[in-house]
Amino acid sequence: MAPQLRMLRRHALLLLALAPGCAGPSPGDGAPAAPAARGVHLELSAAIPEIVRDGTLHVFVPLPREASAQRILSEEITAPIPGRVEEDALGNRFWHGQAVGPRRAFTVELAADVERDARSSAPAPGVSLSDADRADLAAWLAPTRRVPLGADAAGELDPIRAELGAPTAGAAERARQIYEWVVDNVEYRKTGTGWGNGDLFWACSERYGNCTDFHTLLLALARTDGIPGRFEMGFPVPLDRPSGQIGGYHCWVELWLPGAGWTPLDASEAAKHPEDRELHFGSELPDRVLFTRGRDLRLGPDHQGPPLNYYIHAIAELDGEPIEGIAQTVRYEELP
Repeated sequence: MAPQLRMLRRHALLLLALAPGCAGPSPGDGAPAAPAARGVHLELSAAIPEIVRDGTLHVFVPLPREASAQRILSEEITAPIPGRVEEDALGNRFWHGQAVGPRRAFTVELAADVERDARSSAPAPGVSLSDADRADLAAWLAPTRRVPLGADAAGELDPIRAELGAPTAGAAERARQIYEWVVDNVEYRKTGTGWGNGDLFWACSERYGNCTDFHTLLLALARTDGIPGRFEMGFPVPLDRPSGQIGGYHCWVELWLPGAGWTPLDASEAAKHPEDRELHFGSELPDRVLFTRGRDLRLGPDHQGPPLNYYIHAIAELDGEPIEGIAQTVRYEELP
């Protein structure tokens, strides 16, 4: 069977396995089911260039985090400078190393075993979010530097909201309208410059880009209609290859919907793979590892630079000035 057909079959089997009241296929069906859980060994290496002048060096290396569908089984960090694991205000984890004076180039290495679950959400139809829900989740309704809301974004969002039409009676239905519009009207394309920053004005005017651009627009539309949403970022881990190097990051969103809570949506993957459009609204395969949530992130009091637009690459500062030229590589291997 061709690899694409195998993947489609695995996606279909996963949807059957996750459907309420349905049992997964038996081993005798003739094809393996997509895994309900999956273990992955990750190796992340951050190469810090030579530091040629005096000063206090701070290094911040992102780490995977616990989540409802993700567990950290083991973790080991190797570095020639002292450091410790810390968390930011949103629970994002990172290794923070510190050293003083000029230093030769060195490498910080992370080895982690992570278990991911497949999951599926079933939001309640026709139900609006309560004022209490919005108050509890106010942090996920707020604007950020590149996801402005209200009057700051009206010129960009109002024409799109006019195309969407009046909000429906239920949050789940409105979330579905927004998802469908973004998938239909934004193109997954990485050409020229300007894409990849998750900038609302770019996404609205150009209507193409990568996952950050898709999900910035989706988040802005959802939050404008009072649906809390959070930006999630990690690394893709292909289901059809047991090991390899990961070439880049991936991001998606979760919306808080009545009856289901945090519900995953992946509009950019739906645009890239139209055959999986239904899968990527409310369901998630164990084909990624979550590292961080949120935008405009600050990594504790020793992070002196501006807030991070998003955080998936190691950063370093010397007396508050960013260090350029950090090389990061990520590899994975499926656990038995």
